[in-house]
Amino acid sequence: MSAWLISLEGTEAGHTLAMVLALLAAFLHAVFGALQKGRHDPWLTRGAIDASYGLIAAPFAFFVVPWPEPHMWAIFFGAFVIHVAYKMLQAQAYTKGAYTVVYPVVRGTGPLFAVIGAHFLFDEVFTLTQWLGIAVLLAGIFGLAVYNLIYLQAARDTLHVALALAVVTGLFVSLYTTYDAYGIRSTADPFTFLAWFFMIDALVMPVIAALRWRNMTIRPAVAPLMLRGVIGGIIAFGSFGSVMLATRLDKVGEAAVLRETSTVFAALIGWIVLKETVGPRRIALMTLIALGAVIVEMGG
Repeated sequence: MSAWLISLEGTEAGHTLAMVLALLAAFLHAVFGALQKGRHDPWLTRGAIDASYGLIAAPFAFFVVPWPEPHMWAIFFGAFVIHVAYKMLQAQAYTKGAYTVVYPVVRGTGPLFAVIGAHFLFDEVFTLTQWLGIAVLLAGIFGLAVYNLIYLQAARDTLHVALALAVVTGLFVSLYTTYDAYGIRSTADPFTFLAWFFMIDALVMPVIAALRWRNMTIRPAVAPLMLRGVIGGIIAFGSFGSVMLATRLDKVGEAAVLRETSTVFAALIGWIVLKETVGPRRIALMTLIALGAVIVEMGG
C-alpha cells in the first residue's frame, strides 16, 4: 500500500484521495472530540484513548513497518512536544466550556495559520477565491465566538477562559498540522511515521490520567472508561492518520481547511448525542465555517 500511495503524490488521483481522506478525518475528528467531552472527565478519556492507540501501534512500529531513518528521531521528538502541549490545552478547554463552544473555535482557528505555515514551509500558494473561503470560514468562527459571548448561559463564569483556551489550542492545531506534514514527508514510508508517531504520542497522557484518577474522591469505573478509550483509539487512527496521509498526497493548507468541515458534524453530535443546546444561529455560523472550507477546496 505504501508504494501505491507514494505513486499518487502530486497526481489528480492523489488530489481526489486527499480530499476524501480530509473529509473522513473531519467526521471522525468530530466523533473523537465528542468522546473526549462525553460523560467522563476529559483528562481521563484522553488518557484512555492514548493508552489504547499506543498499545495498538507498538507492534506495527516494531515489527511491521520499516525502521525510521536516523534523522526521524529528532522529528518525532518535536511532534511529541507539540502534541502534548496541544492535548493539555484541549483537555483544559473542554473542562472549562461546552463542546459546541470549544470545538468550532479550536478547529476553525487552526486553518489560517496552517495555510500560512504551508506557504513558508512547502511553497504552497492559495488563489484569491481560496483566500475568500478562508475569510468566510473566519467570519463563521468569530461570529460564533461573539454569539457565545452574548447569549450562552451554560458555564458562563468560565466562558471567556474557555474561548481563550480554544484559540490557543487552535494555534497548536495549525502547528501540529504543518509539523506533522513535514514529518510524514521526511520518511520514505508514510506508515513508518504513523506507527511511531502514535506509539510515542501515547507516553504522557495515560500517566496524567492515572494520577488524576487516583486522586479523585469518587473514581469512575475503569472498564467503561477503557472501552471508550479503545473506541477512541481506533477513531484516532482513522482521523489523524487520514489527514496526515492527505497532507503527504496533496497540499497541506487545503487538507487542513477541508478538515474543518468537522464543525458541522460537531454541531450535530453536540445536539443529538451530548444533548447540548445548539440553536439555529449557532448551526448557521458553524455551517458558515464549513462553507468557507468548501470554497477553499473548490477555488484551488
